[in-house]
Amino acid sequence: MDDMSTQSTESPETTEGNGSAASTRVAAQLREAILRDELKPGERIRQEEVAARFGASRLPVREALRMLESEGLTQLEPRKGARVTRLSQHEVEVVYRMRERLEPLALVESLPSLTDADLARLRDIQDQIEANDDLERFLDLDREFHLLTYSGCTLDPLVSMVVRLWNSTQHYRRAYVALGGGSRMWVVNSEHRLILDAIERRDPVDAERYLEGHIRRTRIELGNHPEVFT
Repeated sequence: MDDMSTQSTESPETTEGNGSAASTRVAAQLREAILRDELKPGERIRQEEVAARFGASRLPVREALRMLESEGLTQLEPRKGARVTRLSQHEVEVVYRMRERLEPLALVESLPSLTDADLARLRDIQDQIEANDDLERFLDLDREFHLLTYSGCTLDPLVSMVVRLWNSTQHYRRAYVALGGGSRMWVVNSEHRLILDAIERRDPVDAERYLEGHIRRTRIELGNHPEVFT
């Protein structure tokens, strides 16, 4: 837990006065630590350490961990506490198959509501991806690109599930790219451009087809690297 943000200056008494705000604050810090791989899959999250670091009681910490569990980032085990979610290779395979079905649906639902400003932002993000050679920056931009394409979807259960599936596979995408997947960035960029073109043409058939292929390719390439899961 040493790599996490510095301890909060709020006193426990101040934090207790606003439990919901404290839970949200703790969840945000833990979410960032997990998504940036400062907390690894399977690593135990000790409530007492988190409470001390953020100047909170265990109650908002427990609530924060429940929030993160609903997002796919933590697992709460009876009498054992919380751990960062860890998936087997088969589980990641299944999650990606779920993504292949759900994300094209979210994109089609989103397509009519995307604005010209959204399209301009998507073009800008893709330009930044193509000019970038930093792993963490790519992960941030790639996530922003895809989640923005779904932002017009008004079906909250669908969007929540998509975000949960993205969260649970973040570590494995990072490990794959770090192992040499960066040499395949030209493929990622080509696929992004095809998806973006379909969005700009408001073509749900092509948008769905290109996105499904994009996710499928990543699933297959991840499956060729079992070392990612050890």
